[in-house]
Amino acid sequence: MAKMIVTRINDGFAFNAVDEAHNTMRMDIPAEQGGHGTGLRPMQTLLSALGACSGVDIVMILNKQKEVIEFFEMEIDGEREANKEPALWSTIHVIFKLKGTMTKEKAEKACALSMDKYCSVAATLRAAGAVITWAVEIG
Repeated sequence: MAKMIVTRINDGFAFNAVDEAHNTMRMDIPAEQGGHGTGLRPMQTLLSALGACSGVDIVMILNKQKEVIEFFEMEIDGEREANKEPALWSTIHVIFKLKGTMTKEKAEKACALSMDKYCSVAATLRAAGAVITWAVEIG
């Protein structure tokens, strides 16, 4: 079982989330919404989690294939439902940017395995109705 402690840290809307190993993440809302803008917005953390979850899978798959990863970055864009509360993610597009010894075909296969089979965050977002698309760029 995972356990997080989430604590309000100021007189606004900033919170620190701490896991059992004492790793910390700060969340807040933008100043124009009443916060101080000192952390990631909570819904942004879901997109970040998608990137990290799929990234771990892809690195593991490419490492098992003895591929060298010189650079790996993900650009993630999301659109939330309009005029709804709660406003869930409706569409998400991920661009996987990789550089290394892998071919584009190997990178695409690793990304497909992650996004379609292994990434629990992707599965969770899809279960909530998000349509996730992705593409691979090899540099």
